[in-house]
Amino acid sequence: MADNSAQKASPAYRLAALDPDFLLGDSMRGVRLQIEYAKAEERLRAWTVRSTIVVFGSARARPSGAAARWYEEARLFGKIASERGGALNSDHGVRDNVIATGGGPGIMEAANRGAVDAGAPSIGFNIGLPHEQEPNAYSTPDLTFQFHYFAVRKFHFAMRANALVVFPGGFGTFDELFEILTLIQTGKMPAVPVLLIGKSYWTGVVNFEKLAEEGTIGRADLDLLCYAENAESGWQELIKHGLRTGPRPPGYPSRSHY
Repeated sequence: MADNSAQKASPAYRLAALDPDFLLGDSMRGVRLQIEYAKAEERLRAWTVRSTIVVFGSARARPSGAAARWYEEARLFGKIASERGGALNSDHGVRDNVIATGGGPGIMEAANRGAVDAGAPSIGFNIGLPHEQEPNAYSTPDLTFQFHYFAVRKFHFAMRANALVVFPGGFGTFDELFEILTLIQTGKMPAVPVLLIGKSYWTGVVNFEKLAEEGTIGRADLDLLCYAENAESGWQELIKHGLRTGPRPPGYPSRSHY
């Protein structure tokens, strides 16, 4: 028999699903986007996560130091939301208002940690960065994801969100906040409560009123935002602004058409 080792060693002979050079090539970018979405979707369904409360804020907040107050309030909020929102005692086995964060340190860690305090699962949507982000130790391991594409990560943040809770933060926090506000403003996702914790911080760093005065947003757009100073008052604001805590309309996993 003639020697066919060259044929068998050729990259062309590899099974497509096991060929990293092929899978990581330009032509497969669409496939990579699809499977990155599908992997997280499959696990979220397995855990019967029907809706989330997304928590953003500074990765630099720590249990001690200048931002310790916000860390502790985020931790308490994660506990309150997990106990009262449906992450523990869900409708016919379906979990609602599960805490979802970016999976990293600071405010993200605190909110995931609060869910642990309540004995509830929580989600960490991590992103691969040049200086690798480490997942915090408090998101549920089976719900701790890593994304390459910001777009797919943002999709998962938006599609199940019953509310967005934003603690003081920097560029990344602003990015996620305005992403959700834009989706709501343009009707790409249903209106959900957008809660800013620490009114003096937020009105100090963003002059929302000025935007309305200049006509760059509608005055009604200011009503997309609500404010609170701590975890308990934050939860009450979410309820006041229509947070769903019971059964949802038909259409698993989400009513969103984002």
